[in-house]
Amino acid sequence: MTFVIITAGIDLSVGSIVALAAVICTGVMKRGITISHLTILPPPSPGLGVTLGILVGLLLGAFLGAFNGFFITRFIMPPFVVTLAMMTIARGLAFIYTGGFPVPELPDSFIKIGSGYIGPIPIPVIIMVVLALIAHYILTRTTFGRYVFAIGGNEEAARLSGININKVKLSVYTLSGFLAALAGIILAARLGSGDPKTGQMYELNAIAACVLGGTSLMGGKGNIGGTFLGALLIGIIDNGLVLMRVSTFYQYVVKGGIILAAVLLDKVKEMRRA
Repeated sequence: MTFVIITAGIDLSVGSIVALAAVICTGVMKRGITISHLTILPPPSPGLGVTLGILVGLLLGAFLGAFNGFFITRFIMPPFVVTLAMMTIARGLAFIYTGGFPVPELPDSFIKIGSGYIGPIPIPVIIMVVLALIAHYILTRTTFGRYVFAIGGNEEAARLSGININKVKLSVYTLSGFLAALAGIILAARLGSGDPKTGQMYELNAIAACVLGGTSLMGGKGNIGGTFLGALLIGIIDNGLVLMRVSTFYQYVVKGGIILAAVLLDKVKEMRRA
């Protein structure tokens, strides 16, 4: 989401991609690859099933992200509209695939991805830190990262300087879909089932983490370290509200207010610099 917002875009489909990748990944492990009642690949052995399920889930997420990027770049459609449509489509497909029921009884080797440890550190935390470091390197030390900032800062100037705008945007949305799918797979492993209801309002959390971390919704400014801290802050707020037994309805209000306050603070800083 940080990459997407830096390019002055938005991705509202990440929560639904989380759910769809989770149910497809777990479904492939249990049932193989099926389309309607047609079995293309029968259920594989548990070890191969985990590998195949994860691979299919990640590829699906990348494909859906690329689908978003294609319509945004090829037909010059607003990212808000395209990803809003994908949010509905992916969520609907998740319910259609499962019939509205979770996919339970997953292999232990898969569940360890979400609940296992390497030494004293949970595996999901290790994955998060590694990905954050890789993303930080890409954004600050590569040509692609400079292109991302250039597009968000001034897209027309970036185009005139020879940057392939469409290619960079397509890559950014593909990356967003891929990582949303990875999050869905880890979440399914942690919960022990693939649930089509997971990931609801996750796009709000992702956007809030970016904005709190200093990424400008106007584009051209942001960093992974800030998003990392923003995500931790959102997690602390979520846990705190739950421990205080605050209603879920009020939690939405609080998160919305946080986003509004962060954007307002960013605009005030820009006005002062001007």
